[in-house]
Amino acid sequence: QVQLVESGGGLQQAGGSLRLSCAASGLPFSRYAMGWFRQAPGEEREFVAGISRSGSLTGYTDSVKGRFTISRDNAKNTVYLQMSTLKPGDTAVYSCAAKWAPEFVERSAQAYNYWGQGTQVTVSS
Repeated sequence: QVQLVESGGGLQQAGGSLRLSCAASGLPFSRYAMGWFRQAPGEEREFVAGISRSGSLTGYTDSVKGRFTISRDNAKNTVYLQMSTLKPGDTAVYSCAAKWAPEFVERSAQAYNYWGQGTQVTVSS
């Protein structure tokens, strides 16, 4: 049974930082590309960041470039999203996802095989 469990969300003031973690189990983690997505109330789900299965390739949506960093530790079956200089517009439920893939960064939510339950990130002004 595949499980992706996010943690690290919460309430933060604008300009602050948070680090999200996503612990994976039940799958060969190092064979999967990973992604972070977010969905704000009334909005569609949005790609935030992705990382290839080795970690050598990463990709970001323009609005978070230079502020967010995705990384992974294949020995710990965990992917991280370091979020800095947070803005109120970053408020959303953040979910991680896994896709069986070659060395590639996947930006399409429809392509992912497994999803976590999400963690709330709220940024106050």
